[in-house]
Amino acid sequence: MGKVYVFAAQGCEEIECLTQVDLLRRAGIETVMCAVGGEAVIRGSHGIVFRADMKIEDAVLEDADALVLPGGMPGTLNLLGDRTLSDTLKKAAGRDTLICAICAAPRVLGALGLLEGHKATCYPGVEEHLTGAQTTVNEVEVSGQFVTSRGLGTAIPFALKIIELLKGNEQAEKIKNSIVFNISL
Repeated sequence: MGKVYVFAAQGCEEIECLTQVDLLRRAGIETVMCAVGGEAVIRGSHGIVFRADMKIEDAVLEDADALVLPGGMPGTLNLLGDRTLSDTLKKAAGRDTLICAICAAPRVLGALGLLEGHKATCYPGVEEHLTGAQTTVNEVEVSGQFVTSRGLGTAIPFALKIIELLKGNEQAEKIKNSIVFNISL
């Protein structure tokens, strides 16, 4: 199991995007970085430039086991403005597809009404945009098919939770140990 699409928009938070791609691939999960907004070359919110695997228009998104939205500004607003992504998220809601968003990106899910009745967490100050959600301050929140997280500092726990949900706790622990995460100095 496991084909994941990570959506990269101009101005996304680089660490939130690339950490997901890196750790999911380390876990043996087929992970495709999809560019949103017409350009395969992405300039992140801190000026780091990277290339996506493909443009969203060229992806077959119906085969996804998980859809991942990194945050950052103006990346989140660029995700919010993409009709293909919005349509994909609405179609995925209610299926077995995990819908994952970190930092400000849960705002996209809130705008689409997808978080109604669910618990969700996000970057501080974004809560008002999570329409219908019960917000928490947990590092990572899982509610039904939705996985949300708070920001750059929670990017690794967010990725590990996605790995756990797709491949099991043993694989998540293996990756956690292999990157020497959360080990006292």
